[in-house]
Amino acid sequence: MERRTIGAAALEVGAIGLGCMPMSWAYTGSRQRGDESVRTVHAALDRGSTLLDTADMYGPFTNELLLGRVLKERRGDAFVSTKCGLLVGEQHVVANGRPGYVKRACDASLRRLQTDTIDLYQLHRADPEVPVEETWGAMAELVGAGKVRALGLCAVGARATRRGRAGLHAGTIRQLERVQQVFPVSAVEAELSVWSPEALETLLPWCEARGVGFLAAMPLGNGFLTGTLTPGQGFEPDDLRARHPRFTAEMMAANQPIVAGLRRIAARHGEAVTPAQVALAWVLSRGRHVVPVPGAKRERWAAENAAAAELRLTDRDLAEIGELPRARGSWD
Repeated sequence: MERRTIGAAALEVGAIGLGCMPMSWAYTGSRQRGDESVRTVHAALDRGSTLLDTADMYGPFTNELLLGRVLKERRGDAFVSTKCGLLVGEQHVVANGRPGYVKRACDASLRRLQTDTIDLYQLHRADPEVPVEETWGAMAELVGAGKVRALGLCAVGARATRRGRAGLHAGTIRQLERVQQVFPVSAVEAELSVWSPEALETLLPWCEARGVGFLAAMPLGNGFLTGTLTPGQGFEPDDLRARHPRFTAEMMAANQPIVAGLRRIAARHGEAVTPAQVALAWVLSRGRHVVPVPGAKRERWAAENAAAAELRLTDRDLAEIGELPRARGSWD
């Protein structure tokens, strides 16, 4: 697989990563199986998808434990990205950016992951009660101690206003400007996909101008862009899509033209090419510093996603994607 670099430290990863969250958190719980997930991680590594993206809150903790089973055998094949800064309660999630907590969280992640070093340690969310510079300073000390190689900021929690989505990443960029004064940012993780392209406006250019890597979260639109979901099929209560404004039966039906457009482009590239691969190839085309991190919990999907690194979209393909209708949500 093509290799790409993250940040000024030139950390090298496969062009397509593996989002491990669906294996343990936020998606249909009845379909989460540990042994199958372990095989999926092995399949991704076998195909060059070296970046494994997790967090201590996924589970909580169980996702890192699952990865630890693989890393115990194949640490040299993997680039490990995990996150700190969020605590999970029974009915809520709260931020904790206190320096002492950050250091304890890192040590706990290292134990669960069965490794001595985390390649990319991300701040999952800034704590409104703690200056972000203090949190980032504690994370920088972990780099100095050899426990972490590089630091990143996760902006996946950024939310748009219902109208216009103006300034979606303004707060993230302000945080980035502040922490850059303390220690270099190597990567930013934020949503980017065919149906959520907002990062192209300000966040992606900010990263490109500063040599910061961009990890594209949810590049398959929480599974919608794969074309495998049926409008009205319903989701289990623990699945985040059960409450997502784009996954009501009405909105899934309304957004089908987006998938149809991806299908048309896939068909031009051969019978074996899928809408998901076209969606990932589009993300890859956004810049050499961009690494899509699609989630998967089945070997089949990990293999299909990795194969998208070989797909080259034409100018015609990219123009057609640019003309696809805007995604609709239940507030529209």
